[in-house]
Amino acid sequence: MSFNDNVQLDPSQVQDRRGMGRGGKVGVGIGGGIVLLIAALLGIDPQLLSGLGGTTQDSGSQTQSSSPACKTGADADARLDCRITGTVNSLNAFWPDYLAQYNKQYPQPKTVIFAGGTGTGCGAATSEVGPFYCPADSTAYFDPGFFQELVDRFGSSGGPLAQEYVVAHEFGHHVQNVLGNLDRAQQDPQGPASGAVRVELQADCYAGLWARYASTTNDPATGQPYLEPLKAQDLQDALSAASAVGDDRIQKASTGRVSPESWTHGSSAQRQKWFSQGYKTGDINQCDTFSVATP
Repeated sequence: MSFNDNVQLDPSQVQDRRGMGRGGKVGVGIGGGIVLLIAALLGIDPQLLSGLGGTTQDSGSQTQSSSPACKTGADADARLDCRITGTVNSLNAFWPDYLAQYNKQYPQPKTVIFAGGTGTGCGAATSEVGPFYCPADSTAYFDPGFFQELVDRFGSSGGPLAQEYVVAHEFGHHVQNVLGNLDRAQQDPQGPASGAVRVELQADCYAGLWARYASTTNDPATGQPYLEPLKAQDLQDALSAASAVGDDRIQKASTGRVSPESWTHGSSAQRQKWFSQGYKTGDINQCDTFSVATP
């Protein structure tokens, strides 16, 4: 899903902490890091980060904006960090008006790009946990290196919407936080029909919902849509990413077996199903993963 070349990006919506140090070190070795990555991929439980060891870097002092090179949609097509910025801009333009239809306000979240590790409101984090949203500081965190891991390690396609889906999923958690559903993950933390799985699948549905309207969400500076109309290949890229981060696929690749009782994010089929649900319906009411017997 390509950006329109002339739309104006707003880099002030993203903090770039790369090159500012790793922050606190999460107190796990490489084995623990892999477990955390599997458990936290695309939607970390903040309790996993809190108190895991090390000292937390003061995130409040890290206010460097994203690169000034991220100015236009053409930059977003050319550079991954600018694509993250452009996707953030699109999401922050889409959700306020959409939620206003339901008399809900959208407090704009913060976004941080980092490399290696960083301090968060949920504790010290490293790249091993994957992209995540921290409700304690209403911030989505992305290490751009993860997107290559998504291709090399988990077999996703590397297309733009595969990457934009990841960003939209984390913003889906912010919407859940606003609407009061995010904490349901911790009330029922694992299993194929658990609250944790339902929370993750709902965030996938919200990502699909954004994708449906992304090509009609306008840049306020130019009045042009941020993104060009979705192509069939774009949708396949997003579905590929959703499949790549299914619990069953990750478990099979890492341990050789599938254990549904320990799922926290849902199977590949479930993740594709709920992204498609949001995309096809464009209706947030159709993303109620909590009202169905089998999500």
